[in-house]
Amino acid sequence: MTRSLVSRSDARVAPRTPVRSALPEIERIRNFGVVAHVDAGKTTLSERILVLTGRLRRAGEVHHGNTALDHQKAEQEKGITITAATVRCLWDDHALHLVDTPGHVDFGVEVVRSLRVLDGAVVVLDGVAGVEPQTETVWRVADTRDLPRVVFVNKLDRAGASFERTVHEIERTFGVVALPLVVPVELQGASEELVLLDVVAGQLLRWTDDEGRVLVREALPSSPSSALRAFADASREALVETVANHDDAFAELWLAGSASTEALVAAIRRGTIARRVVPVLGGSAFQNRGVQPLLDAVVSYLPSPLDRGEVVGVSSEETTEDDAELPRRAPSDDAPLAALAFKVVHDRHGALVFVRVYSGVLREGETVRRARDGKTFRVGRLVRLFADRREPLSAVHAGEIAGLLGADLVTGDTLADPNHPIALESVHPPEPVMELSVEPERSKDRDRLGEALRRLLVEDPSVRVRVDEETGQTLLAGLGELHLEIATRRLREDHGVEVRLGRPKVAYRETLPSVIEHAAKLQKQSGGPGQYAHVVVRVGPAEPGEGLVFSDRTVGGSVPKAFVPSIEKGLHDAMTRGPL
Repeated sequence: MTRSLVSRSDARVAPRTPVRSALPEIERIRNFGVVAHVDAGKTTLSERILVLTGRLRRAGEVHHGNTALDHQKAEQEKGITITAATVRCLWDDHALHLVDTPGHVDFGVEVVRSLRVLDGAVVVLDGVAGVEPQTETVWRVADTRDLPRVVFVNKLDRAGASFERTVHEIERTFGVVALPLVVPVELQGASEELVLLDVVAGQLLRWTDDEGRVLVREALPSSPSSALRAFADASREALVETVANHDDAFAELWLAGSASTEALVAAIRRGTIARRVVPVLGGSAFQNRGVQPLLDAVVSYLPSPLDRGEVVGVSSEETTEDDAELPRRAPSDDAPLAALAFKVVHDRHGALVFVRVYSGVLREGETVRRARDGKTFRVGRLVRLFADRREPLSAVHAGEIAGLLGADLVTGDTLADPNHPIALESVHPPEPVMELSVEPERSKDRDRLGEALRRLLVEDPSVRVRVDEETGQTLLAGLGELHLEIATRRLREDHGVEVRLGRPKVAYRETLPSVIEHAAKLQKQSGGPGQYAHVVVRVGPAEPGEGLVFSDRTVGGSVPKAFVPSIEKGLHDAMTRGPL
């Protein structure tokens, strides 16, 4: 394998990385998303990562509207990320597939479908604000995918920021064991400078240039009376003890007095991948302080596709969820192809499908099977993604993320070897909460509006379109007012259809506050054995967004099974409307 040219953070300058290099081994791949509450600094952090890994010469700024990742016009105008951007870069001989996701709640589908195909996450927190509402939302989404994560406490250069308070808030809010690995320290005569302590290595981290590219590692004072030395020793002792409490192998080494730094790093990696611990690092993305150690942490602690293990297909007509015959694919080029389309966009070049390959190799010109309907098609052009730029590829290997041009696919489609079919779990977008009416400005554009809405549904599965049975209006539903604003803007700018909007209608989510039980008896005697039935319907609240969970617990045959589907349908119909 040809090794890349990017050095670790103990180098003074990270040299520029060639865009094309030999394929890294699968254990050297890291697929991760950058997630957070809006304005926590995700895109600023991602831009600095691209500079340090050589993909950009100079970082753009969100407030200037010139970032490489927020390339859409609406993103640049509003200063927020609207659609997830994917880029591949290299660090320390590892291939990083980074996905910068939106932080605004209205664009939660981008987080859901991105984390569906990623192996880990970097959660960015504002060191002043701490854990915010959308932080909790994206954390729950990561929990549903069982994703290991690393936390970056950002904006520690600002007044009111507190690393220690944020760490405690992480533990209290999410019930996790946080491991402070890179923490801020105060030095005499350096009040304006953000200096960090690498707790694992026992070194000070300082940057000697304004752009934050030149990182210098300094030894700690040797004097036992030094307050800085005492703080560093206490921090490392607390870290080692916490890791030992959650890793038996490391605990044995620690008790034997032979716990090396390498053993500590390995134990932290095991604990992170098993989700027993969460590494936490501090810094300032805007000042480019702490980004190199974060990249080192991504490489050292987040899993490779190999660590995530084999992917399991979903049940079909021939199998059940408990069936041991469910198809499985190992993360290897030698296994049959299994890939998932997790995003579709349309532009002037046509359809671009974002694909994660779990096993096998997706090659240009080869025939693959679409699991949704069993149809086969020939793979068109493959590209490596860099925001809105594309770099040609001949093949996409196991563990990689890339783009497929011109394919007739939707979000959640599985691509498989025709001789070894498999269907992977799809993408489950959040349900819409608001809708408004949408009509073409000109009646002759009605057909064009229909086609534009069809494409919009393919691109954004969290959008819903329906026709009101009473008024005949076309209703567009989404995750919030901003979501619908951007959706209608795309109808105008991307599809050239001028539309007129009606008043938003909020779709209230209702449920029962408690369990309610209703019983009915039938007792009829007219000669012979007679008729008797006792039916109880018990209805109660479910988890938010779970919908109707129906359970048939009839026994004895008094209620014919043929009646059960009608009962379930009646309950579904009753759920469509409520008092609000």
